Amino acid sequence: MSLQIEYIGYGREKLPLFLPEHAENLAVKDPKKVITPALFTRRLSTFLDGHPLDLSNPVIVVADKTRLCGYPEYLPILVQELEYRGMAPEALKFIIAYGTHPAQTREECLAAYGDIYDRHTFIHHDASDQTAFTERGKTTKGTPIRLRKDLLKASAIITIGAVCHHYFAGYGGGRKLIFPGCGEKYSIYANHGLFLDRKQQTLSPGCQPGNMQDNPLADDLFEVEKHLPAHLSIHGLLDSHGELCDLLVGAGRQTFTEACRLQGESCETSSPQFDVVVASCGGFPKDINFIQAHKAIHNSSMFVKDGGLLLVYCECRDKIGSVTFLPWFEKGSFENAFQQLADNYEGNGGTALAMMTKAQRIRIGLVTSISGEILKTMGVERWNHNMVCDYISAVDISKTIACIGNASLLVKKG
Repeated sequence: MSLQIEYIGYGREKLPLFLPEHAENLAVKDPKKVITPALFTRRLSTFLDGHPLDLSNPVIVVADKTRLCGYPEYLPILVQELEYRGMAPEALKFIIAYGTHPAQTREECLAAYGDIYDRHTFIHHDASDQTAFTERGKTTKGTPIRLRKDLLKASAIITIGAVCHHYFAGYGGGRKLIFPGCGEKYSIYANHGLFLDRKQQTLSPGCQPGNMQDNPLADDLFEVEKHLPAHLSIHGLLDSHGELCDLLVGAGRQTFTEACRLQGESCETSSPQFDVVVASCGGFPKDINFIQAHKAIHNSSMFVKDGGLLLVYCECRDKIGSVTFLPWFEKGSFENAFQQLADNYEGNGGTALAMMTKAQRIRIGLVTSISGEILKTMGVERWNHNMVCDYISAVDISKTIACIGNASLLVKKG
């Protein structure tokens, strides 16, 4: 049997994988790198000429280390342009949109944002700090609208972050930087709870990556956005290596939707399903912890036939990444966990339900640093690289097989 070699990401490593000749390599169509500092400056200048901002008390919202966007190179350009237009350096504040993610260390912040982290005030968002929020009613779906007081007082809100597929919100980035990125914990839980279709006692069919039509969770996010829209939104498009390829500059839903369309052109495919799929999250930071890696597990599972095998490389150096995920596997059944979450949604419960659903449909093996005992709790198997290589080398020629080098990005459509 002829073999082809692929190098598959695992943390910061690239591991060689020999695939049978009939295996298909599924990959994103990387966007062309067009953005440069000069082009970004021109786009910023054009927008700000037509949409002058009150720069007396501006706030820039950035993503955390799990969603990098060329910050060390392009944040200084953004700040320089704002200063050119009259902003006093001491007036500017940054907010890191953690959502319910844990705060970063100083070293992680310097790696994510560069030297600008030491030159300006960076606020580490804490979704549990009840004193930080003001309530502005509820959405039509019942989500409490609790907004950061400093964002409400800001003279201008600027968001900058990468647009990406999100496994139940349709797309991440954009409006998600303000909410849930800067949201209050229980408001975030209420929004994420829309992932559950309480009438059908299952996960909402509209909550799919790349889908914002009939997606109750995405609709809710847009409704929250109306109460606190960004005055300037900068949307990044990344390639499969996490390198920044473009930055769209604008405001409102139209610019975000265009960024999502371009992201979809690169990352969506109508490929059939396979008996066996070997996938990587794309390496660090996409596989920094299980909660982040789950997006790749979810995406790649869509390419696996019922009863098929999914093998995913996900280092998870920070292990699970949440204390609100594993307890749901101790409820005895999907039905029990679903009912408790339907009554009182919290944490990464929806991720746990999604994982249960996949493990019921297909067989899942992970090459990871997470212990086999924990994986067994989740209903999945612990593999190592040699086991994958041995299995692939002996796989029956009749079995269809695919390799996905960056499953955090590639999404099956249709």
